[in-house]
Amino acid sequence: MQDELSLKKKAEDALKKSAAYGEDLNLDDYAIASKEAEVTENLMSLSADDQKTLLNVGVVPSEENRSGTFIMLNNAVSHTSVKHEDVVELMSLREAMQKYDWVKDYSWKLVKPDADKYTAMTYLQNADGYFIRAPAGKKSKMPVQTCLLIGSKEVSQTVHNIIVVEEGAQLDVITGCSTKTGVEKGLHLGISEMYVKKGATLNFTMIHNWAEQIGVRPRTVVHVEEGGTYINNYITLKPVKSIQMYPTIRLEGKGAFTRLNSIGVAHPGSELDLGSRVIFDAPDTKAEIISRTITTGGKVIARGEMIGNASGAKGHLECHGLVISAGTQRAIPILEANVEDIELSHEAAVGRIAREQIEYLMARGLTEDEAVGMIVRGFLDVGIQGIPDELKASIDETIAKIGEKAI
Repeated sequence: MQDELSLKKKAEDALKKSAAYGEDLNLDDYAIASKEAEVTENLMSLSADDQKTLLNVGVVPSEENRSGTFIMLNNAVSHTSVKHEDVVELMSLREAMQKYDWVKDYSWKLVKPDADKYTAMTYLQNADGYFIRAPAGKKSKMPVQTCLLIGSKEVSQTVHNIIVVEEGAQLDVITGCSTKTGVEKGLHLGISEMYVKKGATLNFTMIHNWAEQIGVRPRTVVHVEEGGTYINNYITLKPVKSIQMYPTIRLEGKGAFTRLNSIGVAHPGSELDLGSRVIFDAPDTKAEIISRTITTGGKVIARGEMIGNASGAKGHLECHGLVISAGTQRAIPILEANVEDIELSHEAAVGRIAREQIEYLMARGLTEDEAVGMIVRGFLDVGIQGIPDELKASIDETIAKIGEKAI
């Protein structure tokens, strides 16, 4: 009880302070989103617009080729389903807290409630979210899909998620974040704590498709034990007001590995502060950070940070940015070695599409539009798999529009 009171006091104090970094959003500009929502048993009963919203962030309404589905509308759970409970557990965090006493040992242990005012608000709101557990040795053949959806105007959505992948298990998660049709302004605060146990694997893909006046503040920390693997894919291609995304992955066990892929497009009026941090706290750990960003008039800050605290660690950081029409690209790679036997490297580059590349492809029979589209598509391809055809079509449409601006 004393610990809870202490955390609450720290969170309350943090709310009074300015945001820790970057562009500051005023929490008072947003009402608290509803904690009640109508339960939807069958996602195929949703309107065509709502189904399209789900598909555009990789969530399949039919639930075909998915092991489970979780939908959160505003601050309430509106849908939960799971096909094989012996392979994966999926429920609201609030329900998991009631079912298992041990879940509290994973809650607010990686992300601190007083880290900044966004984490503080989420803590003080006692935010719900999803709880996903892959039991030891279980390997799901199909991904879990989740969607965090803002459905009301000018509200703040607060979410707290926990994923536990137990020893030797494998789990794939596709999570989409979006807004319902007609919602333009809002705030999304998402806290995610992920635990990858010894020899386990977590493949986590996040797709953002927000309205143009949405502020987005996810705060994520991942704990990876010996021989564990964490793969993260992040996609944001549509206009949005402001995103700060800077997950921290702590490699805590010998031989742990992580790969972080991110692609982002900053449209006019958008500010994207994207990046990842990896902390090598155990020997022979490895990491790759790959970032591809494009500005068509917005502002991009592409961050990457590697902190080496253990011998035998190896890491590579790659930040590439394209400037298409007026916009800002800033790459900030940071490498820190605190032991002798370590190997960290980085590659950063920003610039425009070279005219020579376009002319080379045109000489082989492509039109200028086709050549630019191919270059942009190749630039953004970091090997993200498992997304539905409808989302691929939406991505191709966005890439085509980007290509038109480049000519």
